Amino acid sequence: MCAHWPRCPEANAIDHTAACVVSAHPEQGWSLLCNGVVLFDDSGELFPDGHAVAPRGRLCTAA
Repeated sequence: MCAHWPRCPEANAIDHTAACVVSAHPEQGWSLLCNGVVLFDDSGELFPDGHAVAPRGRLCTAA
């Protein structure tokens, strides 16, 4: 999918989130990268092959 030079990382690459954003929808909480990965504001990810990565937990320190 990527037409950039140098090419963006593929969806299955370790650095896949470094790909360029082709469609941003901050009002809905997601962005589409040129490698087909959908990034969600809560840190979740949806890959072109249909598998998903759950949002990463946040560390909480109680006072």
